Amino acid sequence: MTPPQMLILAILTATMGLFLWGKLRHDVVALTALLACVLAGLVPAADAFAGFAHPAVITVACVLILSQGLQNTGAVDWLARSVLPRNAGRIPSLLALTGLGAAMSGFMNNVGAMALLMPVAVQLSGRLNMTAGQVLMPLAFGTILGGMTTLVGTPPNLIVSGFRAQAGSSAFGMFDFAPVGVTVAVLGVVFVALIGWRLVPARKAAGAGGFETGAYFSEVRVPEKSKAVGLTLRAFEREIDDSGAQVAGLVRNEVRMIAPHGGRRIRPDDILVLEADVDTLAEALAVFDMKLEEQVDPDDAGDLTDSPPSESPAPDKSATGPETDTGDDKGAARDPEIVLREVAVLPASSIVGRSASDMRLRTRYGLNLLAVSRDPNPPRTRLREVALKSGDLLLLQGPADVLSEFINDTGCVPLGERDLRIPDKRKAILAGAVLAGAVALVTLGVLTAAIGFVLAVLVSMALRTVPPRQVYTAIDWPVIVLLAALIPVAGAMQTTGAADMLAVFLVQTIAQGNAIAALAVVLIVTMFLSDVMNNAATAAVLCPIALGIAGALGVNPDSFLMAVAIGASCAFLTPIGHQNNTLILGPGGFRFGDYWRLGLPMEILVTAVSLPMLLWVWPL
Repeated sequence: MTPPQMLILAILTATMGLFLWGKLRHDVVALTALLACVLAGLVPAADAFAGFAHPAVITVACVLILSQGLQNTGAVDWLARSVLPRNAGRIPSLLALTGLGAAMSGFMNNVGAMALLMPVAVQLSGRLNMTAGQVLMPLAFGTILGGMTTLVGTPPNLIVSGFRAQAGSSAFGMFDFAPVGVTVAVLGVVFVALIGWRLVPARKAAGAGGFETGAYFSEVRVPEKSKAVGLTLRAFEREIDDSGAQVAGLVRNEVRMIAPHGGRRIRPDDILVLEADVDTLAEALAVFDMKLEEQVDPDDAGDLTDSPPSESPAPDKSATGPETDTGDDKGAARDPEIVLREVAVLPASSIVGRSASDMRLRTRYGLNLLAVSRDPNPPRTRLREVALKSGDLLLLQGPADVLSEFINDTGCVPLGERDLRIPDKRKAILAGAVLAGAVALVTLGVLTAAIGFVLAVLVSMALRTVPPRQVYTAIDWPVIVLLAALIPVAGAMQTTGAADMLAVFLVQTIAQGNAIAALAVVLIVTMFLSDVMNNAATAAVLCPIALGIAGALGVNPDSFLMAVAIGASCAFLTPIGHQNNTLILGPGGFRFGDYWRLGLPMEILVTAVSLPMLLWVWPL
């Protein structure tokens, strides 16, 4: 063993030890390993940060941004409502939910898919009389499985594709992972829906991840083409029952009816007063393609998402004084991005006793009052005429800086930030079309993955499905830094010959020169490491070794690279192996040792299915 080989193996061993220790962030560990390689002379200083320009890193960042667009516009909410059965039993419901999670994860970040479907899973658990964990763990495993089906489904696939290109072949295509990945994912989803959920410990949630604000009362206008037209109020409530919303009132011809009779039929331009939690309000709106009344422009000029309220005059510092128009036009230069904020009215707030109309909230501030939460009694007047009280919670929409200024001027208190969104059907279609177009261009070979998805991000910014200021906040920067830092480290394993040396050891000592046994070793070792350390890091470390093993045996290296991709995507034994496993730890009430009960059978199934599929699709 040469000194460079001893150095790189020592650095690699220390790096894996730090990953397992878990006290430092993965990106910090990766940067430390990179710096050690540079100082040891294993990586040229000029090439230290070349990983940031690697196509895999660029593609991962772009996929995260496009996922944000699907989340912003409500595209995933619409998909969930369309796919999930409303009144089915446990097995069909779990099959539909985990299948949807797997399908989404093939084309968007699987952590994003999991986060979007978690509220759906918790609601579903209540309807099916199951604990939240019994639905959340199958969903988490389904989204992990779905990531292995396409090139952009998970970072390990992009890393594996990059190593194939560096080895002298062309990079893997968009659906080269599908024959093996889809087979494993489908059988895995069927297993967790039929049998796997029974293996999940039935535990109560450790506690809510957010905060409770109670139900909001909001006004929703019924468009002429809405499916709600002609329904009775009772039938309408049955349709939105899953969202937890109910009709608290009806406004017709400017006359408000409190607790209207359930047999009354809905007409075009009726305004329904809905009582709903803010997290489920969007679902209730989207079921019938309706809009919040305060989002509808009085002159029918479009809602605020098309005509930003920042074009209205900005708030002045005399908001509590006489309502005179200052003519201040500085709002036109403000950031036009629209956000939602929950605000609490304090006893000393200057808006106590005043209504949105009194304050001229829309014309003076460029803000919309979308909903009011007041316990225990709902407001009995139109929303814009409600005299605000101490303790009211307001759902406001407008430019972020205008909202901040309004909160400071009036003495209100913003609640902790939550992921609030109101669905926008037009933009949801655009977001889906942009992603589909990028996938098509990459699949047909018109553009490379990195270029195709960068183009999709630019188009998303132009169409405002991803606001420009969210582009950088949508990126999981620790993952990006981790990938970029470990790519040169993995390259050092190849240039020093350490990867080939380890490959020869595994082939001769463990696999005894048998190519199929060596393939199984690579798959199982990768799977084990991904359970205890970051899956992207696992792929970056194992790819050079897999290529070395294939070279030592004189067999097809694609088989071994695909084994790394499958193994790195299957972290089921621990809550730290994958972010989706970590996400459900608290909401599911799980303990560290709960995961192996379903995770071990899953990894056995993955091994049993993927090995013969690898030998068939990517023969040695």
